[in-house]
Amino acid sequence: MVENVIFDVDGTLVDSVDEHAEAWRRSFIEFGRDIPFAHVRSQIGKGADQLLPVFFNDEELERFGKDLEEDRSARFKREFLPKVRAFPRVKELFQLLRKRGRKIALASSAKDDELKRYVELCGIDGLFEAKTAKDEVDKSKPHPDIFEAALAKLGKPDPATVVVVGDTPYDALAAGKLHLASVGVLCGGFRAEDLRTAGCRTLVKDPAELLRRLEAEPEIWPWDEASRDTSKDEESR
Repeated sequence: MVENVIFDVDGTLVDSVDEHAEAWRRSFIEFGRDIPFAHVRSQIGKGADQLLPVFFNDEELERFGKDLEEDRSARFKREFLPKVRAFPRVKELFQLLRKRGRKIALASSAKDDELKRYVELCGIDGLFEAKTAKDEVDKSKPHPDIFEAALAKLGKPDPATVVVVGDTPYDALAAGKLHLASVGVLCGGFRAEDLRTAGCRTLVKDPAELLRRLEAEPEIWPWDEASRDTSKDEESR
């Protein structure tokens, strides 16, 4: 029985993937690298420590990696964070989970100040037991550090009682390294096939669909649900 739910945030609870990708893309241009938007977007879900080496070599990162990351962070907060919106019914989903006795943690590659803004947008302050942000771990997804930190804050529960909800293959891969089951949401724009391949056992369109399914069936989490999930209609996204 699932007793603990760990949520990714960007692309899962808030609609921010395109904004992050464009902020990175524009910062890359400032540092001499014009990368197609789609290529950058495919890496969103990783923190800078895992994303930057995809596009720059070690020598380049030694010279200007820190400056690039700072440029991206300032650019995102200035130009893109004001555009980010919460996906519908996130607050109601958290309220239902809490009503049913589930413990909730947030596990995000965002910096702490960004994460605080997302919590405000979703209206979920006080509706979760723990949160972990980029500043608290050494390595970001697909490394499992962020989920390990969340588990510690939840009291180190049995992995069999935990499910991770995320929008990227990197969430599922990180969860799998800790033997945690994962539910994929398609609202972040990643392909259903990629989420399944990474290890998601169940797919839903977005937090609102997850809420509807939980309302209709008190336990969505048994994995035979995956055989009749509604995500197939979304595979053309």
